[in-house]
Amino acid sequence: MKAPSSDRPIIRPLPAIDRARQVTDALADYVQSAQLKAGDRLPAERELMSALMVGRSTIREAIRHFQALGVIETRKGSGTYLLKPVSKATIHMPLSLDTGHLRDVLLQTLEVRRGIECEACMVAARKRTDKDLILIEQNLDAMERVHISKGTSGPEDLAFHLAIYDATHNPLFRQLLEQMRETFWQFWEHPFEREDFARRSFPFHRTLYNAIAARDAEAAREETLKILEVVEDDIKEMSK
Repeated sequence: MKAPSSDRPIIRPLPAIDRARQVTDALADYVQSAQLKAGDRLPAERELMSALMVGRSTIREAIRHFQALGVIETRKGSGTYLLKPVSKATIHMPLSLDTGHLRDVLLQTLEVRRGIECEACMVAARKRTDKDLILIEQNLDAMERVHISKGTSGPEDLAFHLAIYDATHNPLFRQLLEQMRETFWQFWEHPFEREDFARRSFPFHRTLYNAIAARDAEAAREETLKILEVVEDDIKEMSK
């Protein structure tokens, strides 16, 4: 006898493809197949856009990823150059968890994020430059505009936090936190299919910016904890 249809496992849709990740992989393949060495020049931005059929922002995100890894550098007026050999095997740090238990995965990643993000915000408060602060505020303003308009602001929220990680001037913060995002992004995009996930953390992004602007590392830590406490509460509440 066939089991009732309600007892059958659900086949879930595949997650959307991360275009920047695809570009990163394609560039790594190109470096390897072209046998580029340290000091060799990479194709120009326009050439990459045409060959890969993606937009400028996607190319630049992939380039920033390589810059954070310390394998390329961009020289103003000259181009982008390889600093060390790279392949797909070396550009992504593998992470794995039991993704069959969503609540546990989210809480486990949050435990790791809490330590890294609090430290990143404290370091950013101490080391940020005036230029860093302008970029952080620009991303915060964009996030607030979209959030007020739509009630949610996922990509803009991410851009705000990435600007903070860059303000640490320590590429490891962005590498670690972006890798966690890439590995588990399908869970963090809209956990439990709730558009309002962590919405209550919205006001604390402005106070976090204020702490970084004031170079108050302890206040930056406290505001980061407030954001992550909302995230933890929502994971527990929405997974009941």
